[in-house]
Amino acid sequence: MIVARRFLIGGRVQGVGFRFFAEAQAAVEGVHGYVRNLHDGRVEAVVEGDEEAVDRVERALRRGPSGARIDAFVVESAAPTRRATGFMIR
Repeated sequence: MIVARRFLIGGRVQGVGFRFFAEAQAAVEGVHGYVRNLHDGRVEAVVEGDEEAVDRVERALRRGPSGARIDAFVVESAAPTRRATGFMIR
C-alpha cells in the first residue's frame, strides 16, 4: 500500500547533515518526497512510497545522523500523490 507522511523534526537537526542523511535513507528505500530546513530550526520531511519502506525511513529519521539530537518528532499523514518524483533536498 502506498502511503505518504510529513515529519517535523526538532532539536539539533540543522548543521549536522540531517538532510543528506534523510536523502540517503530515502534512496536506500526507494521512496519519493523531499526534506528541507525550516526557518524555526526544525527539519521537515515528506516521504511517500510503500508503507513498509516509509516505516523504515521514519525509524531512521527518529535516530538521525550521529551529530543530531532529536527533541521533537511529529508525524502527520498526507495524501499520496502517486507521482515518481524522486527524493530531493530543498
